[in-house]
Amino acid sequence: MNDIKNKKISLLGSTGSIGRQSLDVCRQYPELEIVALAAFDEVEEIAAQAHEFKPQLVALADESKYHELKAALADIDCRIVMGEEGVCEAASFAECDTVLGAISGIAGLKPVYNAIMAGKDIALANKEVLVGAGELIMREAEAQNISLLPVDSEHSAIFQCLQGRKEEISRLIITASGGAFFGYNKDALKNVTAADALRHPTWKMGPKITVDSATLMNKGLEIIEAHHLFNMPYEKILPIIHRESIVHSMVEYCDGAVIALLSEPDMCLPIQYALTYPQRFASPIKFMDFSQMQTLTFRPCMISDFPCLELALEAAKRGDGATVALNAANEVLVHEFLKGRIGFMDIPRNLEKILSSFDSIRVDSLSYILEADAEARSLTRSLLA
Repeated sequence: MNDIKNKKISLLGSTGSIGRQSLDVCRQYPELEIVALAAFDEVEEIAAQAHEFKPQLVALADESKYHELKAALADIDCRIVMGEEGVCEAASFAECDTVLGAISGIAGLKPVYNAIMAGKDIALANKEVLVGAGELIMREAEAQNISLLPVDSEHSAIFQCLQGRKEEISRLIITASGGAFFGYNKDALKNVTAADALRHPTWKMGPKITVDSATLMNKGLEIIEAHHLFNMPYEKILPIIHRESIVHSMVEYCDGAVIALLSEPDMCLPIQYALTYPQRFASPIKFMDFSQMQTLTFRPCMISDFPCLELALEAAKRGDGATVALNAANEVLVHEFLKGRIGFMDIPRNLEKILSSFDSIRVDSLSYILEADAEARSLTRSLLA
């Protein structure tokens, strides 16, 4: 990775929750230069970001917003590109050396893949990239000899606890807050709403990931991501409930010693670490005050109590592209739940139907993975019609 003083960043997903927090980090350090921004359709917000950070390239996925964006950026010197190809151009922009992939969902896969093939280092905040194409992405990252650093708080914690000592690991322990509905029984879950699901007890995140946290699908996706990032068998990755969200993950070594990473729940910290690695910079986030900390609690994560987590682990162990179908169907179902068109428990119920009817696929190329993703989405929408 280049020296921090020369770090030039292309930020994909700049108007989302992680994107905004990434810009907060970059505001603190002039050494982190934003040279390209990409978002979906938020013209006003990305235009404001462009006026502040003066990138050389601005990409918007929604091509219908071209004239609006052009007018909003008329007074600054930057190139405007549109559509999926425009976002991929931002990902492989010649002037950047590091791409922060924060586009939500499978939409982030093709841009991250293009960035890797262009030889860019990756700070990855999008777990769906590895859920849908983990083997392909990790293989190409190794072939291109680029670094791929996790931004997810749990995976950043594991990465920091490992520090190159993978051969001595006994287990990876990934903590889960339990989301908004921890402790609810199945009868209580029948009537919960999207607004209820979005009241996360500790983290402020985007709506899709917050619902995934409530179903514990997010933890299933994180286990799949950890499997690929750290080349760890699934049976050696343990989820555990930790409501306080202070311990972000732990690594258990072969001698029984456990190393944990603790911090206040603030995504700016793992974002900053991924962008400044291998150095650590002073951070403006709130520091831990152990004198005020009463308890840290841990409870077993009974997988059978969380059907989405159980389905995610079944898909992971099945392989053959099942995680592509899992992720695609889940994105559609969460969207429908947020719109109020299906109930909370309809998410795992329909996921199980999709996985049971989805045929094995090849996952050795980007085109096959994207075709399977489209097929699973179509199948899910047909099921809901």
